[in-house]
Amino acid sequence: MQADADLLKEVSLFQFLDDRERADLAAQLEVITLREGETLFQIGEPGDALFVIRSGEAEVFLKNDTGERLVLEVVTAGDFVGELSLLDRGSRSATVVATKPTEALRLDREGLEQFLMVRPQAAMDLLAAMGRRLRVSAERLRHTASRNVNEEVEDHRSIVQKAADWIAEFAGSIAFLMIHVAWFGSWLLVNSAKLPGIPQFDPFPFGLLTLTVSLEAIFLSVFVLLSQNRQAAKEHVRSDIEYEVNLKAELEIAHLHEKMDRLTADVLLKMDRIQRSVDQREGSAQGNRSRHSGDLTQS
Repeated sequence: MQADADLLKEVSLFQFLDDRERADLAAQLEVITLREGETLFQIGEPGDALFVIRSGEAEVFLKNDTGERLVLEVVTAGDFVGELSLLDRGSRSATVVATKPTEALRLDREGLEQFLMVRPQAAMDLLAAMGRRLRVSAERLRHTASRNVNEEVEDHRSIVQKAADWIAEFAGSIAFLMIHVAWFGSWLLVNSAKLPGIPQFDPFPFGLLTLTVSLEAIFLSVFVLLSQNRQAAKEHVRSDIEYEVNLKAELEIAHLHEKMDRLTADVLLKMDRIQRSVDQREGSAQGNRSRHSGDLTQS
């Protein structure tokens, strides 16, 4: 017990307590023993206690949208975890797994409330620890899988790329076709028929028209190819996003399976305990009846 009280001196949350208060608090703590690889608590579970690491080592981690494991913190002797869910009564925001044989001290909500009533200034240390973890989480988390492919690409377009997109889009429009029909028709009419007051600047075989159309085709094809390359890049981004979305859905399904497996195991364990209790009661009742029958026979 004295060792636990001494350990609390190293915990920032409890460093303002005097020796007697730490001893009283240590008396309320429950010792939890974990083997290597064993889970202290899972993300999404209801939180009703915080844990102070007594010895050993554990990882605080979560998984992002693509299933990558993000280690938020490695806690050792003197560190504490689980304070966020304990305060807001919400579910666990991360998973804690022992990476070495670990012992932890468990403090429930009632004990914490009594402690904060005695030492309210310790709440600032609790908030500081929460803020540190939230800051680390914000720096390490990536974008969500649900992204807009148009926003992802449009934000990085240069002026030339924007011009190429506009030209390629206009070249495939009805307006572009009608302008060229009117242009070629006027050109051929002026240079084929002798119109009064209008000289023929490009008579048959229309060499200037051929040169102009060739140059237009060259530049237009370049702009179209630039736009197509951008469309290919956009499709690549779209494929990546679709992959991330599918991977996220697969991970969510796997997470649901894990939850169902844990719930099923817990239900089966409780049913087994209930069955054993019922069997013991029936055995005790049958023994009592047998003794009662023996007493009647003797009498």
